[in-house]
Amino acid sequence: MKIILAGEGAIGRRHIAALRRIDDVEVVALSGGVAEDTEAFAAEFEIDRWTTDLSQALTLDADAVILATPTPLHAAQAIETMRSGKHVLVEIPMADNLADSEELVRVQHETGLTAMVCHTRRFNPSHQWIHERITRRELKLQHLVVETFFFRRENRNAMGKPRTWTDHLLWHHSCHTVDLFGYQTGEPITAGWAQQGPMHPELGIAMDMTIGMNVPSGALCTLSLSFNNDGPLGTFFRYICDNGTYIARYDDLVDGYDNPVDLSGAAVSNDGIELQDREFISAVLEGREPNASVSQCLGAMQTIDMLEQTLAVPA
Repeated sequence: MKIILAGEGAIGRRHIAALRRIDDVEVVALSGGVAEDTEAFAAEFEIDRWTTDLSQALTLDADAVILATPTPLHAAQAIETMRSGKHVLVEIPMADNLADSEELVRVQHETGLTAMVCHTRRFNPSHQWIHERITRRELKLQHLVVETFFFRRENRNAMGKPRTWTDHLLWHHSCHTVDLFGYQTGEPITAGWAQQGPMHPELGIAMDMTIGMNVPSGALCTLSLSFNNDGPLGTFFRYICDNGTYIARYDDLVDGYDNPVDLSGAAVSNDGIELQDREFISAVLEGREPNASVSQCLGAMQTIDMLEQTLAVPA
């Protein structure tokens, strides 16, 4: 399969590393935002063609595009990609508002092409292990408690470089948990609320947020997010179940007493991004809907839109 990678940042690096471990995949071009960085990325990973114009890249002979670009561009670029006749894997979130998310789903239905969202938590071996046991009714989720912590008081990306756009706790980082909660319970999120802390005087975004949700069975989800956390960074999921407690840290899993859970044999790789990219490629080749298709993930965007309506801003 011939793939165009869009995005020369940290997430683009994770994708190129994953794609190199998948047979019969060729990255034929790179589309980036900053010419100097894009050229350097292409040289480092031996990608023959590069451009800062995605529209130009879309004229090349390729089957699909992976979009690891700034959040505000996701929906428009995914739609442009499908209009060009190519399948698309778009980084989370698929859009930063509900209207654009719905339009993206509409275009996917219209074109019939494969369109998938990088809801990587569905594919991390740690979360897969939990999901399989919930499906087999060995576990029942009672409370999902999640911490999403960063230290980002300046508008810089994961590589420490200045951003041309502003990240958002609700429309970006909460997406992982909102989608995962519905996926793991197999139920729609029927109620929720959100609170946010003071706005950053320059970035214009809330730096701290708390979210609560529940599903019809009564399972709860409590999510705490911060860009102010000066300490261990990342997202950590505590699954409190009827038959044990488990803590997922990306691709690793421990029980409630911090004893490692053996995930060997859980999947062909222990890298969630690789497993996610494999699912996208397989779905394209097999002509089927992928896990985490844009249609499946629309519910998370609807929930986030609902949470935004409940946001309480402190006086």
